[in-house]
Amino acid sequence: MTTLVFGHKAPDTDSTGSPLIWAWYLSHTGTPAEARLLGQPNTEAAFVAERWGFDLPEIISDVAEDQAVVIVDTNNPAELPASINKADVRAIIDHHKLVGGLETKGPIDITIRPLACTATIMHDLMGDHLGHAPEGIKGLMLSCILSDTLEFRSPTTTPHDKAVAEALASDLGVSIPDFAAEMFAAKSDVSAFSEAELLRMDSKEYTVDGTDLRVSVLETTSPATVLSRKDALMSAMPGVAQEDGAQEVMLFVIDILNEEATLLVPNDRVKQIAEASFGCTVTGDMVVLPGIMSRKKQIIPALKV
Repeated sequence: MTTLVFGHKAPDTDSTGSPLIWAWYLSHTGTPAEARLLGQPNTEAAFVAERWGFDLPEIISDVAEDQAVVIVDTNNPAELPASINKADVRAIIDHHKLVGGLETKGPIDITIRPLACTATIMHDLMGDHLGHAPEGIKGLMLSCILSDTLEFRSPTTTPHDKAVAEALASDLGVSIPDFAAEMFAAKSDVSAFSEAELLRMDSKEYTVDGTDLRVSVLETTSPATVLSRKDALMSAMPGVAQEDGAQEVMLFVIDILNEEATLLVPNDRVKQIAEASFGCTVTGDMVVLPGIMSRKKQIIPALKV
């Protein structure tokens, strides 16, 4: 049986590139494997796949019972197919906190490390096999690390992530500043997406103090482009929340270059959450949060309702 490798819903570059990386590694070491996606990848992920010569993996909505799978870049059942506990989960490779709720058919390999990127962990796990990896696999690794660290600006970045990225870039003959600029330009081009699509593009579900939230981020080098659609985005939030079973949608527009986030504030409840969580005073329908770059490390841990 072919093992399927996939990351979380609303796939970003790491959840698109890492399944391709690990499917190559498994196949290379004798376990037939293929990458899958659980949704439409964002524009940066699509750019990265094309840049390194990969077709985007097939999108699946669920998994069959007893299907062999490897889960990467998440361990949260809410971000995985509905039937994930009926599948044969063989391994988890992740860099997020342990959530719980997954059930497996037997003992499995689990690697969860406090690094900025799943691809960094895969780099380490591959060991000498990395020497056999084609240029495209190394390119995906580099891309995932640059994306998840925002070119080393994110507070999630570790010295090891940076060292691995620099070694890969040197091996590939790639200028990190130039390539990262290309990636971020691709990520910032959101003109083809509807407001609802933007709210779900890089979004995760969290329950905070009994309140179900959809916490979305849009990382961009052109925040004005996104914020010019502020009114339409806020108008779309109630519908997205209702369809997705959330009480509120919180959208943080991350300004990569200025290293700050702008939170849209469509109503009093989001205003209360913002003020309680970030110690700010909200006077309008958005608030700037200096230094906020990471949902995982800075936004989610701070949220209070």
